[in-house]
Amino acid sequence: MVLPTSLKHIAGHEEHAKVISENKNVMVCCGRMGPMCIPVYDIMDELQDEYTNIEFRDMLFDNPEADVIRNLPEAAAFMGLPFNIYYKNGEVVAATSSIQSREQITEILDRVF
Repeated sequence: MVLPTSLKHIAGHEEHAKVISENKNVMVCCGRMGPMCIPVYDIMDELQDEYTNIEFRDMLFDNPEADVIRNLPEAAAFMGLPFNIYYKNGEVVAATSSIQSREQITEILDRVF
């Protein structure tokens, strides 16, 4: 199961592990096709050309295999979608939830990557 976005997708545990192990910098947006998530997918799509050193991916929140994101300690207190997880060298370096502006996302990208 994948989201109908223009981003590259993560469909399961194995793909998640492969993406974060094979790419130094990764942003994963785990959500649904709803009003809080779609703007984040659109921003990520725009940023792909600007931040070529980062792999931008989405993951369907309702996929049982999204537990790899939902069960992260960094996401334990999250109440809103999407869950935005930033990985550097396979480790979580930032995590946010709910709608994010371009400025909020780029601040994190510039700070952690």
